[in-house]
Amino acid sequence: MQKSNFNHYIEDDIAITKWETSGNKKIRITFDTGVSCLLYKGEARRFRLTPEGTIDKTDYEQIMNEVLGKRAKKRALHLLEQMDRTEAGLREKLEAGEYPAECIDEAISYVKRFHYLDDTRYAENYVRYKGEKMSRMQIKQKLSAKGISREIIDAVLEEQYQGDESQQIQALLKKRGFSRENCEQKEFQRTYQFLMRRGFRSSDVLSAMK
Repeated sequence: MQKSNFNHYIEDDIAITKWETSGNKKIRITFDTGVSCLLYKGEARRFRLTPEGTIDKTDYEQIMNEVLGKRAKKRALHLLEQMDRTEAGLREKLEAGEYPAECIDEAISYVKRFHYLDDTRYAENYVRYKGEKMSRMQIKQKLSAKGISREIIDAVLEEQYQGDESQQIQALLKKRGFSRENCEQKEFQRTYQFLMRRGFRSSDVLSAMK
């Protein structure tokens, strides 16, 4: 397994600049490299870490690669077993676990290399599942909010989207009990705005409502 070059900028022993307990089992440690991480107390003892102490380059690299690096990969795999995720979504989860940035980058590369993580596949599945109920614009907004690039979204929508937006509008109007003959102006405007927020084109909405 290829190791990250965590010590490419390190010439001397690394100092511990901050030491905080996190729950009953973990310690949040900040090194003078600027890296902060969570270690189990047993791991801290294993590497003889102490508040305001130091660690040599070899042990530091071992912690980053063999302890935190492997843990980040396992965590990424576990998260993807639970549900399909976007790269941005997975990265957010790993950041919440306080893994160092380089460990997160390596975990992302690892799962992408084995195709466990694929934004194009995620977008394709989303469009196939939601396409009959959501407009192109609404799907585009939802996928963009999940961190998928505009290029992937546009390509997938062009290839996969088969929704009939006119039928979707009619179904929503029926569900709301809309009747043009018995509709007051305020209700007309509320319904119009509701459909516009769903990403439908104004001309299609007005045509269906009138």
